[in-house]
Amino acid sequence: MKVKKIKVSNYLTKSNLPGFDFVINPYVGCSHACKYCYASFMKKFSNHKENWGEFVDIKLTTKAIDIKKIEYKNIFMSSVTDCYNIKEKDYLITRNILEELKNSHCNLTISTKASLILRDIDILKEFKNLRVCISINTIDEKFKSDMDKASTIKERLNTLKTLHDNNIYTIAFVSPIFPYISEVQKIIEISKDYIDEYWFENLKLRGDYKKPILNYINYKYKDLYPKYIDIYFNNNMSYWKDLSLKIEDICNKYNLKYKIFWNNKKKEEKLILKQESFKLF
Repeated sequence: MKVKKIKVSNYLTKSNLPGFDFVINPYVGCSHACKYCYASFMKKFSNHKENWGEFVDIKLTTKAIDIKKIEYKNIFMSSVTDCYNIKEKDYLITRNILEELKNSHCNLTISTKASLILRDIDILKEFKNLRVCISINTIDEKFKSDMDKASTIKERLNTLKTLHDNNIYTIAFVSPIFPYISEVQKIIEISKDYIDEYWFENLKLRGDYKKPILNYINYKYKDLYPKYIDIYFNNNMSYWKDLSLKIEDICNKYNLKYKIFWNNKKKEEKLILKQESFKLF
């Protein structure tokens, strides 16, 4: 793992994400090395030659976050890294940022795959408008290990439960859903007692990781390979349409709050099916 410190002018960046005003990315790169990570495109801007997952840049700044600027604004942390990647244990960048934000009136959403977030539960409990979103796309630890180096599924579920038990709003981000592999219904059924909201997002295959993922499917799930070709080369959306109906049925059965985000390859835009427009807090 290549680690270096870089100076930045500010941790706060205007957001292009729908529904968010600002994003905070305390690091460049990520130690999780997710095989499907869309953020791997960041290599083009950071000029890293290492493989995605083999470098982390530690962002350092002397400029305090402008608390007035983010008052009542929606903040997402983080969009192109995991703010609780393994280097956060040593550098505490995220924890220090949270210390700055805790007395603000911003609406903060933290997204992570790491149980390390529980280290900061003392600060998280001080936030008035906070949501913690943890990604889970399988209950199969072997498949998870093939795809990323983040916390185990058991650890992620325990993290969500612990956060919920401490009155912190929890989101299970079932993403990316691998067609015919991700056990969506089982994930819901084993976690529904401590999840405040579910988000569902499909696997997108593009860029540098498209070929490796398809090669993996062809090697480990050969019978599914033709179905992946149909979905990702012929743009057959029937699987996603059927799955959205199944998700709707089970979430309505248990009276669960949820949002579905599918991606239309032709239009390259996110769609929200069977739900109201994306509204935060």
